[in-house]
Amino acid sequence: MNQEEMNTLLKKLEIELKIKGFTKSTIRTYMKHNSEFLLFTKKNVKEITTDDVKAFQAFLSDKNAKPATVILKLSAIKFFFNKVLKQKIVNDDIEYPKSHKKIPDALTKEEVQKLFSVIKNCKHKLLLELMYGSGLRVAECVNFKAKDMNLDNCTAKVMSGKGNKQRMIILSKDFVHRLKAYLATREEKSEYIFTAKKADKPMTTRMAQKVINNAAKEAGFQKRVYCHILRSSFATHLLESDVDIRYIQELLGHSDLSTTQRYTKVNMEQLRKIKSPLDK
Repeated sequence: MNQEEMNTLLKKLEIELKIKGFTKSTIRTYMKHNSEFLLFTKKNVKEITTDDVKAFQAFLSDKNAKPATVILKLSAIKFFFNKVLKQKIVNDDIEYPKSHKKIPDALTKEEVQKLFSVIKNCKHKLLLELMYGSGLRVAECVNFKAKDMNLDNCTAKVMSGKGNKQRMIILSKDFVHRLKAYLATREEKSEYIFTAKKADKPMTTRMAQKVINNAAKEAGFQKRVYCHILRSSFATHLLESDVDIRYIQELLGHSDLSTTQRYTKVNMEQLRKIKSPLDK
């Protein structure tokens, strides 16, 4: 298969992904994984079989690819071949690796306060406050538009980065007060709350990560602090406050309760209250 043929096939995949409403990030990922698979097989697409998928899995195993990475690549290949090209090469003969579900990291309430206390830039502080106070994914946060917020009743609607599902979220009253002041005084006029240097575009997720990295460094954190840890902290702290896990599931936009239940394993506040038998 030459490069021109591959580009034609990948363009077909891109069109189907866009029609299905996949995010730009997912489209890039699926294109990348299928390009890698096609280059690996070195075959005409019609000649590719289930055995080629297994050989690709073995190749990934030799490269010590993580189970989650292998599962994502298989999902991308399955969508392209099974659904777009109508070649069911990813079938019951393919065994998916077992993904080891990592317990999410979380900050303590004191650590969250410490992190926020060092941020002097108003926009940057509001960004991290929204991520923590409403449990948002970083991509959801940077793409937030003012029109999606109902500041009068401290709620908002967000289009999830995963599956394009809309959900309702809560807003902190203190955050709403500071946000109103910020929006009234900022010079740039944009539909986005957190803008890039060009006011008509939203801040990038890379920039958001840089903001939290700089804040963590300024606060003297020795451990890794990243955007998603604020979302995990949101869930953990609500659990510590005895909020029903089903409400937390709804606020986070998890389709499966088992995903939310991972946060019950990081309820450190409750664990610290338990006395070791040695103390007795």
